[in-house]
Amino acid sequence: MNKGYQAFEQKMQKIADINYAMSVLQWDKEVNLPTKGARFRTQQISTLAGIAHDLQTESALEEMLNELKNQNDLSPEQAKNIALVQDKFARTKKLSTEFVVRQSKAISKSYHAWLKAREANDYRLFKDAFSTIVDIKKEEAELVGYEDHPYDALMDQFEKGAKTKDITALFKDVRSQLVDFVKRLSDRPQVEGGFLKQFYPKDKQWDYGLEILKSIGYDFEAGRQDISPHPFTTNFSSEDVRVTTRIDENDFSNMLWSCIHEGGHALYEQGLPSNQYGMPLGEYISLGIHESQSRLWENNVGRSLPFWKAHYKGAQQTFPENLGNIDLMTFYKGINRVAPNLIRTESDELHYHFHVLIRFEIEKGLIEGSLDVSNLDEIWRSKYKEYLNVEVPDDKRGILQDIHWSYGSIGYFPTYSLGSFYAAQFFAQACKEIPDLILQIEKGNTQPILDWLRSNIHQHGKRYTAEELCVKITGEPLNFKYFMDYAQEKYNGIYQ
Repeated sequence: MNKGYQAFEQKMQKIADINYAMSVLQWDKEVNLPTKGARFRTQQISTLAGIAHDLQTESALEEMLNELKNQNDLSPEQAKNIALVQDKFARTKKLSTEFVVRQSKAISKSYHAWLKAREANDYRLFKDAFSTIVDIKKEEAELVGYEDHPYDALMDQFEKGAKTKDITALFKDVRSQLVDFVKRLSDRPQVEGGFLKQFYPKDKQWDYGLEILKSIGYDFEAGRQDISPHPFTTNFSSEDVRVTTRIDENDFSNMLWSCIHEGGHALYEQGLPSNQYGMPLGEYISLGIHESQSRLWENNVGRSLPFWKAHYKGAQQTFPENLGNIDLMTFYKGINRVAPNLIRTESDELHYHFHVLIRFEIEKGLIEGSLDVSNLDEIWRSKYKEYLNVEVPDDKRGILQDIHWSYGSIGYFPTYSLGSFYAAQFFAQACKEIPDLILQIEKGNTQPILDWLRSNIHQHGKRYTAEELCVKITGEPLNFKYFMDYAQEKYNGIYQ
């Protein structure tokens, strides 16, 4: 191996070690941290963030990159890693260590303010911390730079190349096609779903969730599941990928979809090449592609009739009091019940995009300055009334329901809808290339779809952009038509 590249690889792995150590502290913060530990945990994470930033922006790395990029004895994979790190270096260099540490401290304080505000069901307890986050993200957008809209600079770190104008156009499709379709469904007789809102014992739900994760291929020798206020997936390498869930004993759906959704994220991380640890080719492409993996497993597979033909008998045996007298078709229709609700993570897969649209409009307004943190709870309520025709009764089920803003993840939410649309397009292609895929899922064998995802998406790491990958796999860029075709075929059947 080129000695210069070998030194570069060692440096990148050192940076990865620090970032993953920071991730371990963040995972522990959400899963195990005692209340009094928050102050020093904030300091610990901020210290590591500063050290990582110093390493990522030091002149020695810049010199190493400049020297390597002109060498002609690098493999295509090595050259790609160099190019991708250079691109990241250019963005990171625009942010000072002082800014990164200040942002890290603000995020830690914001997270704990969010926890307290949720517990007290009072947005006012989060308002000041969130205002600081918004100011910092505006500052970051100016430091990084943008061509059209400051929100572009924030989306770019989650979905490379994403533009506010393109996301706005995409949501016009949602408005013009999906809104009308959902309205037609609402005029049909509603399907039964009350059996999901009965008492399901916590321990039984936990055990069943583990079985579902195993059934879709999640490797527990390379991961674990825990409980957290907001389900998430984190990784410290492709061989240590952890998921969390939350359990509501009066709502079976909460745990079930959290497990499958986070399991989809985790399968992607476990499928990334471990021999590229610390390098871009060992990392996921974008959050839109990451979300495509969780949504594909949750919706295209996990909410499908073939999947439950294989798994429903086990569910009935685990919860005989709840499901023993519920037939398969009633269960299938119930888990796909379409009705507006308050909580994004508990929404059906069609109304889900209305939730994302609301958050996109709020974030865009905050960053461009047309909206203000001070009365955001009122704006939230008005948008939920306008788009979903629901009344928001309190802050916990309203503006405080998501963890993302407390983490400074502004620009993240659009990737959720992108993910669903990519998922529909990818799954349609997989069905073309694997003629008996649906039959295999019906038999309880999801290995073929996992193998297809490993081959077509996971193994590539960051080799392609999201759009390049979509074209490579399906022959065309992201096309909303695939999601609408999927939705119409499925829900016209359910609602007759």
